[in-house]
Amino acid sequence: MTTVRYCINGKLVNGIAPTNRGFAYGDGVFRTMRLLNGELQDWPLHYQTLVADCSKIQIVCPSAELLMQEFKYLMASASEEDTQFSILKIMITRGEGARGYAPPAVSEPTRVLIQSPLPNYPPEIYANGVALYTCQTRLAHQPLLAGIKHLNRLENVLARGELKDPRFFDGLLRDYDDHVIEAVSGNLFIRKDGVVMTPVLESCGVAGVMRQKILDWYKTQRQTVLVSTLTIDDLLNAEAIVIVNSIYGVLQVSHIDDQPVATNHWAKELRSQLHYVTH
Repeated sequence: MTTVRYCINGKLVNGIAPTNRGFAYGDGVFRTMRLLNGELQDWPLHYQTLVADCSKIQIVCPSAELLMQEFKYLMASASEEDTQFSILKIMITRGEGARGYAPPAVSEPTRVLIQSPLPNYPPEIYANGVALYTCQTRLAHQPLLAGIKHLNRLENVLARGELKDPRFFDGLLRDYDDHVIEAVSGNLFIRKDGVVMTPVLESCGVAGVMRQKILDWYKTQRQTVLVSTLTIDDLLNAEAIVIVNSIYGVLQVSHIDDQPVATNHWAKELRSQLHYVTH
């Protein structure tokens, strides 16, 4: 399946005005989710996160009903293959505005829905794990934007550009204090001394929906996940490492750069507990 579909403000078009603040300034937020058998996976949690992210940058998030209506309109002519396994990306921008940084006093948010093919992940990454490259690009601290999946992702773009070697599935991002924050395209958990840990995201990084699902699951099991500062040494000495996002789910990390790290069945267990389908 190679079709990519676009819906902008309820119309099946693929163009946006140059004066749109999302294009001009990255003034907006987005979320990406899997479409499985016609249903958006974890839609309530994705929408809850969209609302929270919009609120943090003072955009009024469109209603869930409107977004679902436009999603159904977008997919009305989709093939069975399109609806079985694909990706939906939702972007909300502040809308159009005049030249200059100052946000308009009254704005009409722009809604963009993009449906595209699900990446064809090889089965080996689920069976054998993946290698991560330690990126030289660092994440700057900005507590006002920490956790938000805003449209300005230049740090991630530069970091992803470092991944020239096909051995590496993704990269590790650190801040300027040498703390590990996340993968370029996902969040990270480790298990060390029997304790599950994930990096703190108070100054930078994105709080992904799959990360929240895992935190919520451990909470239901009355098990604590320690949200803490982590270093590369913590990762190298961990009992297991996983990277997570809403598209590939949960993947075991087998190497950091050229160094092997401990592996076990943790990623497989998490996929089972979260009922994640890998194909």
